[in-house]
Amino acid sequence: MHWHQKNIDEVVENLGSSLEGLSLSEAQKRFAEYGPNELIEKKKKTPLAMFLEQFKDFMIIVLIAAAIISGFISDVIDTIAIMVIVVLNAVIGFIQEYRAEKAMAALKKMAAQFATVIRGGKPANIPASEIVQGDVVVLEAGKIVPADMRLFEAVQLKIEEAALTGESVPVEKSIHALHNRDLPLGDKKNMAYKGTVVRYGRGKGIVSATGMETEIGRIAAMLQEEEEVKTPLQKRLASFGKRLASAVLSICAVVFGIGIMRGEQPLLMLLTAISLAVAAIPEALPAVVTISLAISAKKMIKQNALIRKLPAVETLGSVTYICSDKTGTLTLNKMTVEEIYVDGRMLKPETEKRGAGETGKLQSPILPTHPSDGFPADSPIQLLMLAMALSNDAQTDAEDKLIGDPTELALYNIAKDNGFDKENLEREFPRAAEIPFDSDRKCMTTIHKGSVVGGHGSGEKFEYISFTKGAIEVLIEKSSNILTSNGIETIDAEEINRISEKMSADGLRILGIAIRRWERLPDDMSPENVERDLIIVGLVGMMDPPREEAKEAVALCKAAGIKPVMITGDHPITARAIAKRLGIVEDDLKTIITGRELERLSLEEFEERVEHIRVYARVAPEQKLKIVKALQDKGEFVAMTGDGVNDAPALKRADIGVTMGITGTDVSKESAHMILIDDNFATIVKAVKEGRRIFDNIRKFIKYTMTSNSGEIWTIFLAPFLGLPIPLLPIHILWINLVTDGLPGLALAAEPDEREIMKRPPRHPQESIFAHGLGTHIIWVGLLMGFVSIFTQAWSIKTGHAHWQTMVFTVLCLSQMGHVLAIRSETESIFRQGLFSNKPLLVAFALTFALQLATIYIPFLNPIFKTEPLSLDELFITLALSSAVFFAVEAEKYLKRRSVNRRVNRR
Repeated sequence: MHWHQKNIDEVVENLGSSLEGLSLSEAQKRFAEYGPNELIEKKKKTPLAMFLEQFKDFMIIVLIAAAIISGFISDVIDTIAIMVIVVLNAVIGFIQEYRAEKAMAALKKMAAQFATVIRGGKPANIPASEIVQGDVVVLEAGKIVPADMRLFEAVQLKIEEAALTGESVPVEKSIHALHNRDLPLGDKKNMAYKGTVVRYGRGKGIVSATGMETEIGRIAAMLQEEEEVKTPLQKRLASFGKRLASAVLSICAVVFGIGIMRGEQPLLMLLTAISLAVAAIPEALPAVVTISLAISAKKMIKQNALIRKLPAVETLGSVTYICSDKTGTLTLNKMTVEEIYVDGRMLKPETEKRGAGETGKLQSPILPTHPSDGFPADSPIQLLMLAMALSNDAQTDAEDKLIGDPTELALYNIAKDNGFDKENLEREFPRAAEIPFDSDRKCMTTIHKGSVVGGHGSGEKFEYISFTKGAIEVLIEKSSNILTSNGIETIDAEEINRISEKMSADGLRILGIAIRRWERLPDDMSPENVERDLIIVGLVGMMDPPREEAKEAVALCKAAGIKPVMITGDHPITARAIAKRLGIVEDDLKTIITGRELERLSLEEFEERVEHIRVYARVAPEQKLKIVKALQDKGEFVAMTGDGVNDAPALKRADIGVTMGITGTDVSKESAHMILIDDNFATIVKAVKEGRRIFDNIRKFIKYTMTSNSGEIWTIFLAPFLGLPIPLLPIHILWINLVTDGLPGLALAAEPDEREIMKRPPRHPQESIFAHGLGTHIIWVGLLMGFVSIFTQAWSIKTGHAHWQTMVFTVLCLSQMGHVLAIRSETESIFRQGLFSNKPLLVAFALTFALQLATIYIPFLNPIFKTEPLSLDELFITLALSSAVFFAVEAEKYLKRRSVNRRVNRR
C-alpha cells in the first residue's frame, strides 16, 4: 500500500478504522491476529557454538596437527606455543562475532516503550508493543514514533528522521496526499515512521504498519539476512594454508623416502621428516597477524579511528572504493552562509576556521550604527544583518552552547561575526509579535518594536519593523519593491530570479529576506495582512560546506588508486556542487545518479554503470545495499560509511563498514567494522594507509618465514643427492624454527610504512599473497640459503673440520637473521632506511644471535643441542658465509630500484 498517495478517507476505509480510533474489542482482535508491534529476531547461535566455529579455519586445523606432531616427538614447548596461539585466535574471533549479534539488540532499543492511542474515543497510554494496524496515535514533542503511520493532524509537527534517512534536519510534516508514487522515504511528508523522534509540535496519525512490516522492521530483516563477507586476508590465508599443507606433506614424504633409499635409519628419517613438517608450518603467522592488527588498532585510536573487528585493519589496505555519506563526513555538518546578494552586489564571507566549524566576516566590514534618532532604513546591508540577527529563534542554552535550526544558526553566526549580536539588539528591538513558519506559506515573520528612520532624509519615523524570511519566489509575489543604497526601487523579478537560480546552481540553499515598516502594531495579525507590500532587502545563500581536510583526503585517495564516491539524501544539484568542490567529480553528468533513476535500473543494468558513478543523490536505505552488492559483484572492495539505522545492512555487507562516533546510532555502530571518532572522511584515508602498512608487514613476515622454511627444506632435501650426510638433526630444525620464527618475525609487525605507500594502486582483491615476485623470492633465496649451508657442510668435511654440523646449524640460523634485515623494504636499502628505524627488530636480532651463540658456547647446552664449540676461525667463516643472503637480497633491491628509475626516465 502506498499510504502517502491516499487521502485520509481512503486510509481510514482501507484500514477499517476511524479518526476516533478502534474499539477496545477490535484492537484486541487485531492484536491476537497480527501479534505484538515488535522486531523479531531469528534464532541465535549459542556462545559455545560461536566459540567452536572458530576452529573450523583450515590454517587452524593445520596448526593443531602440527601441535600434536610436536608433542609426539617430545617438543612440548612448541606444542604449548602453538596451542596458545590457536586458543588466542579463537577467543578474538568469538568476541568479534558475539559483538556483531548486538546490532539487533540496539535496533530494538530504538522502539518506543509506551504510546498514547485513541481507543473507544478516549486517549489511553499503552505499551507500544500492543499497538495494532488502524490504531490512532497521538504524537507530541520528545516522543518516539511507535509505529509507521499516515498523519491526519500536524500542528507545526517536525520529526527527526536522521536514523532512517541520514538527513540531520528535522522534517516538517503535512497531512495532504502526495501524488508521486516513488518518493524517497524523506520526501513522504505525510508519513511518520517507527523509531523516529518528534522534535517539535504535535500531531495524530493512523497506524499503517507494525512490527516487522514497518520501515525499521524491513531494515531489521535485511540486517539479519546479510552475512559479513570474509576479509581479503582471511581468504588469502585460507588458500595459503591449504597449499602449504599439501606442499609440506609431499616434500616430507620425499625426504623420508630418499633417506630410506640411502640406507639411513628409519626412526631418524621419520623424526627428521616430522621435524621438517613442523618447521615448515609458520605457526607464528596467526600470532603475527593478530599482534600486527592489535598494535595498529591501538595506533589508529590516536588517529580517531576505533576498530571494532580486528581483520578490518588489513582489509582497509585492499579498499578500491570508499562510499561516503556527505553530511558531517565530507562536510562540516554545519550550515554556513556562503554568499549574500544585497544592494546589487554579491558578497562572499571570508571564512576562517574556528573550532569545529567555520565563521565568516564579509569582505567589507559591516559595523552596526545606532544613532540617537533611530536605525537608518536606507542601509540595505545593515538592515539585512539586523534581520538575520533578530528574525531568528537560535539561542544559547545553560552551557552557553548555541542551539536551534541549522539554517537559523547560520544566519545568527554571520550576523554576529559582522557585529550584529542578537542578545544586544533584542534589548533595542524587542520582538512584539510573530507569525511562525509553515510549509504552505514557505516563510515566517517577526515584528519588532524599535525606532526606524525613513530613508534618504524623509524624516518619517516608524515605531515597528517586520522581517519576513522564506523562499525567494514566495517573497517576490508578496513584494513590489527592493531596497538599494539609492532608496526603494521597483523590483526586477526576472533579475532576482536569475540571481537566485545562479546561486542554486552552485548548490546553495537560498533564503530571501524582506522588510515592512509600521507606524503601530497591526490589529490584523493574519499572514495575508502582514506579509504583503514587502520590500526585499537581499538573498542569502547557505550550504553545509566541505571539510578542507576532506578535499586533501579525496586527492590522496585518487593518487592511491581508490575511487571516492558520495552518497547523500540531498538534492542532486547540492550533491554535485559539493562533489565538484571536493574533486570527486568534474563536469560529467553521467557520474551522478538519483535514487529514483537507480530504482528504475535492473541489477544487470546498474552493474554496467556502477563503476562510472561518483555521486548518488536522494537514495533510499536499501539502495545503499544495492550499491555495495553491485560493486562487490564487479570484484571491487568497498568501504561504506553510514550513521543511521538505514545504513546498518549496507555497513554489515560492505568489506569495511564505517560508522560515525558522534552522530552514529547504536545500531550502525554494532554493524560497523570501524567507528570514526571525529566523523571525518580524512580519518578513513589515514586508516587505509595503516591497512596497507599492515598487509605489507604481514607479507614481509610470510616472505621471511617461508624463505627460512624453504632454506631448511632445500638443505635437507639436496644434501643426500650430493652424497652428503643429513646436515641437521631434528633438534636443530626445531630450534631454528623456534628462535627465528618467533621474535624477529613478530618485530616485523612494527616496521614503519614505506615512502610510496599511498602512491600505488590498491591490491587486486583476487591477488595471490605470493604476487609481485614473493613466490620467486622464496624459491631463489631459499635455494641460496640451502646452497650456502650445503657448501659450508661440504667444505668443512673436505677440510677436516670436525664441527661441520654445528657450522651448518649456525650458518642456516644466522642467514635467516641477515635475510630479515634485508627484507624490511621491497626496494629501499637498509642503509637508507637506517638500522634504528625498527628498534624491536634490532633487539630481536641481537637476542636471537646471542641465543644461537649460547647453544654453541655454554657447555651444558652442547649435549642438549648436539653442538660443539667453534674455534675463532670457524666462527669467522660461519659469520662470513651467513652474510651472503643479506648482500644478495640487497643486490636484488638495487636492481629493482634501477629498473623503476629506467621506467620513470622513459616516460
